[in-house]
Amino acid sequence: MRALVNHLTVEQLWVPPLIAGMTLPDVGDRFDGDQLGHDPVATWDAAAAGAVAALEVPGALDRTVHLSYGDRDAAGYCWEMTSDLLVHTWDLARATGTEETLDPELVDVIYRRAAPYASKLHESGLFDRPVPVLDGADPQTRLLALFGRRA
Repeated sequence: MRALVNHLTVEQLWVPPLIAGMTLPDVGDRFDGDQLGHDPVATWDAAAAGAVAALEVPGALDRTVHLSYGDRDAAGYCWEMTSDLLVHTWDLARATGTEETLDPELVDVIYRRAAPYASKLHESGLFDRPVPVLDGADPQTRLLALFGRRA
């Protein structure tokens, strides 16, 4: 579970330099390894606050970010980050035995945005293959299946 929380935290740490126009080589290895330290909650809170602050700068979502797979508009990058956080929220809930219900409106929006790219998700090497679901499966189950999760 620590590895997942570290992954999510590191993703937030990347936001300010990427929104500022830095490239992966510019950032280098500064976010490699365990970034959580002795107080993972405080580290997460600071990383998330920094990401939000970077995205709230006027015009930030109109910029271009330089990602491992190429350049991306910052608004699209923000949606990718939101998708990642939503799915990993479920992962963390599942791992800790807590409430697994995700925000239905966000589930719907993320599903509609991601579904057209379902095959590319797996092809990227970052996601498991989509999981088949029964006809009539609820939206959250369909979303999780799209990202290779069995609800």
